[in-house]
Amino acid sequence: MRERFAVQLYTLRNEIEADFPGVLKQLQTMGWAGVQMRVPQAYKPAEAARIAKELGIVTAGMHFPIDRLEHDVDGVAAEAELFGTKDIICPYLTEDWRNEEGYRKVKRILTEAAAKLGPAGYRISYHNHDFEFYTQVDGASALEYILDPAGGNPILAEIDVYWVKKAGGDPLAFIDRYAGRMPIIHLKDMTADDKRTFAAIGTGSIDFAPILSWCVNSGVEWLVVEQDVCPGDPMESVKISLDNLNKLADRLEAGAV
Repeated sequence: MRERFAVQLYTLRNEIEADFPGVLKQLQTMGWAGVQMRVPQAYKPAEAARIAKELGIVTAGMHFPIDRLEHDVDGVAAEAELFGTKDIICPYLTEDWRNEEGYRKVKRILTEAAAKLGPAGYRISYHNHDFEFYTQVDGASALEYILDPAGGNPILAEIDVYWVKKAGGDPLAFIDRYAGRMPIIHLKDMTADDKRTFAAIGTGSIDFAPILSWCVNSGVEWLVVEQDVCPGDPMESVKISLDNLNKLADRLEAGAV
């Protein structure tokens, strides 16, 4: 299972701006199997890709904004190809998209992107927050509408378990419907206090043992840790997350959970 653990570089967005190669080397030393790539502002994608390749960094998918997926899908594919990944994910929607009309447009854009890029082996996924649960489309939450497999829908899931819980859902119950349709999952813990904010894996209120077990049996290829805000040094936060994931993986593999 350790070969599936990756970290989303948004967690280390300030650190990679200061020393991109250095951060990648630290993550390698720490033991991460891959990263979900984020290109620092000071780098062109080709330059960042060259550095990653020289270091032997494996890219576990990339996030691209919806406007690029609508207007620059060929450029998106070319950038993903630089990093050797076929997983392209829409990560976030601004408020002007968060309505029934906006979600219908998002589904159309992602479906068209999948139709164009799918024959070349690319996979298009959608990453959730909590806001998709607050709008109904065709009698379901906007997230369920976008990911509904009916009609051969090619849009895959990149469910973030923290945001499911933030919206009042049960992360394990929710992801169960996407077995075989979620190549990448986002793991993020939630503090057990009233703030219910971001926490390193294993230090909060989410039970990750059944989630990891489900992932192993449900076609999930990458388990990506993302911590939007860290209380201290983000490098220390991702180390805590990886240490706790490795301990949990050992227990699962030993049948102790």
